[in-house]
Amino acid sequence: MDSAGIPVLQGRQLGKLFGQNNALDGVDLQLWAGEVHALLGENGAGKSTLIKILTGAYQADSGDVLLEGQKIRFRDPLEAQEHGIGTVYQEVNLVPNLSVAENLYLGHQPTRWGLLDRRAMNDGARKVLATYGLGAIDVRAELGSYSVAIQQIVAIARAVELSGKVLVLDEPTASLDRAEVDRLFDVIHSLKARGLAIVFITHFLDQVFAISDRVTILRNGRLVRSLALSDVTRTDVVRMMLGKDIVFAQPATFLESGETGPALASFDRIGRKGSVHPFSLALHQGEVVGVAGLLGSGRTEMARLMFGVDLSDTGTVEIAGKVHPIRSPAEAVAAGFGFCPEDRKADGIFGELSVRENIIIALQAKLGWFSALSRDEQDEVAGRFAEALDIRAADHDMAVKLLSGGNQQKVILARWLAIDPKVLILDEPTRGIDVGAHAEIVRTINRLREEGLALLVISSELDEVVAYSSRVVVMRDREMVAELHGADISPAVIVQAIAAQGEARA
Repeated sequence: MDSAGIPVLQGRQLGKLFGQNNALDGVDLQLWAGEVHALLGENGAGKSTLIKILTGAYQADSGDVLLEGQKIRFRDPLEAQEHGIGTVYQEVNLVPNLSVAENLYLGHQPTRWGLLDRRAMNDGARKVLATYGLGAIDVRAELGSYSVAIQQIVAIARAVELSGKVLVLDEPTASLDRAEVDRLFDVIHSLKARGLAIVFITHFLDQVFAISDRVTILRNGRLVRSLALSDVTRTDVVRMMLGKDIVFAQPATFLESGETGPALASFDRIGRKGSVHPFSLALHQGEVVGVAGLLGSGRTEMARLMFGVDLSDTGTVEIAGKVHPIRSPAEAVAAGFGFCPEDRKADGIFGELSVRENIIIALQAKLGWFSALSRDEQDEVAGRFAEALDIRAADHDMAVKLLSGGNQQKVILARWLAIDPKVLILDEPTRGIDVGAHAEIVRTINRLREEGLALLVISSELDEVVAYSSRVVVMRDREMVAELHGADISPAVIVQAIAAQGEARA
């Protein structure tokens, strides 16, 4: 990078509003030729919005985009591509039933006398892919017959051939194993040597420090810092991402777990290839096990395995001391499990159904449709839990989609409490809700613990995890890397566990 030169691509004081939501607020970004620039931030930080503005998918409401020092406003991603900016997403956006060569040249196939010149296309594909270490593959074979890693490299080759100045890689390693990541990094190094400016978006900190030169960190739509990675540690990066600089100066606080009851559920070395490494964890009566880790660390994947949404490749599950495989959510519910998912709108609420119907639906499924709850019984159940959780709705027959986010979250919680669960899994139960609802959810978590439930609670809010957890497990790079007890349950220790390198794992 020539610091006295001009960035290849620059965003200057970029802003973007979606209704009342300020998705991006005065963000700067500079991308230099021959540099890998990591873009980091948790959910809602503004990464996707920023990239979409730089690549023409969105138009900024304020600020400027500059290409090689000149202001420019891309109408769409195609125009951005024509100006040298290519993007490769986590889900490869190619056609698996076409050949490798056809995918590489899709939309700009070589022709002769107005007809497709297949020989030229195949020869050209071999030459291009040889520079990416793929000289041995059959370019005439269907792209879908190759691994995700090969497909990623083909997508990168296509983007570079079409653009050639800036390459945006959005979670390119999410579905790759370690050897495949190494191969991809070899490609990135070669592209860096060719002078491309590369944006690397990922949740894996080890990979950020392995491949990147600079890092930009966003939080809540705003720029936190943009600096050379040589000037920062992993712990610094985690603190900036989570916004916890002040809390580390405070003394550690933790919940005294006291006496807990027997293990209600034990998971012994369960895991799923490509999702989460095998882990062991027991959930006891009357305790809250907090789960901490950055987005993409494997937190949600852990919960999905435990609830049977995804099937484990390894290990065993015991319920109340007896081996009890959980192969589906229905089996999990029958075993006394409840699960409030992270994305309540997509995976939690049934938007068109009423508050009453959303609350009773799991109970009705557990009872079976031949034992249908009467309307009076439905009203009684819905009314009881709406009062207990302070669900604020004009009436219980209004569509649940009309409620606030906090009240929707409480409806989902009521749904599972109605089945009288023994184990309750909560994934980000307080995300995106107002302060009052947030406090009510936390009070409910503590009350349920006192009533003897076993709870697994995933949260990005470290202060919150510390406040209600009897134990805290820390996830990093899809692996459980620490289990904290007693005075070790503090934001500072959690951050150290998240940021630690592989050799320092607990």
